[in-house]
Amino acid sequence: MNLQQLDYFKQLADTGNFTKAAKKIGIAQPALSIAIKKLEQRLGLNLINRSDRNDLLTAEGKVLYAAAGQLLAHAEQVEQQLQELKDLNSGVVRFGVSAMMGSYYFPQVLVAFKQQYPNITVQLFEQGTAALETMLLNGEVDFALIRAEQQSSQLRYVDFIEEPMMVGMPTSHPLAQAKSISLATFCQQPLVLFREGYFLREAVSQYSQQHGLVLDIKMETNLIELQKSLVKNNVGITSCLSGIMSGDSDLTTLPFSPQIVLKMGLAWKKNHYLSNATKVFMAFIQDNYHADDLGH
Repeated sequence: MNLQQLDYFKQLADTGNFTKAAKKIGIAQPALSIAIKKLEQRLGLNLINRSDRNDLLTAEGKVLYAAAGQLLAHAEQVEQQLQELKDLNSGVVRFGVSAMMGSYYFPQVLVAFKQQYPNITVQLFEQGTAALETMLLNGEVDFALIRAEQQSSQLRYVDFIEEPMMVGMPTSHPLAQAKSISLATFCQQPLVLFREGYFLREAVSQYSQQHGLVLDIKMETNLIELQKSLVKNNVGITSCLSGIMSGDSDLTTLPFSPQIVLKMGLAWKKNHYLSNATKVFMAFIQDNYHADDLGH
């Protein structure tokens, strides 16, 4: 069994279809079929249910698939280590971050990093914090900015951000003159919210479930500019961080009472190899990130 066969098998399992997998890999379908057949012959096992389109993998195939991702990730890490021996100022960093944080909180830092380290490639993976934690555990990203209140025993954390969640609304809204807003009052308003799985939605969902409230959700979107436009046009109010609404005179933010605090940390898997490029990038964003610059 070689790495190419294992990669072909994983691509097939991920797509669930020989035609789609072959196209994604960039080979002819018969070549993929031959490669998978050789893998089965090498192992002496049937890995594919060729007569069942609804369940592609056999029981043996599912066992191999569970290990394939880890084996391929380990091989990639070894390759990274060897590449670093050639050039300590190059490499690839896989950084997981939510779309909101990536778009509003890191542009200046990312630009500055690229100017200082032009040969290091930063790949951004934009997901909610729950999905990013899963990607860390699966070795799909090197490190990520995720929630830090409830820490996984399989991850290491460095504290990074602690910021209160705010209520975003038009400056013309009847509640805009208040000093703060309770979660109970917020949940009784027409709302524009992030999708489930994001911190800015989680506290609201938990409160409504605990109190048997049916939220009047006018729109669910993770598109920040769309969300701001909907709020500005009185479709509903939203939960946000203050940096998102700053710089727009038609929008304002108020704190929740009692305060709801977002605590986020840089996290990576304990047994995951951190390349020199990753260590450089992690140190750079810690040294150059400034909360006062949020949204600017």
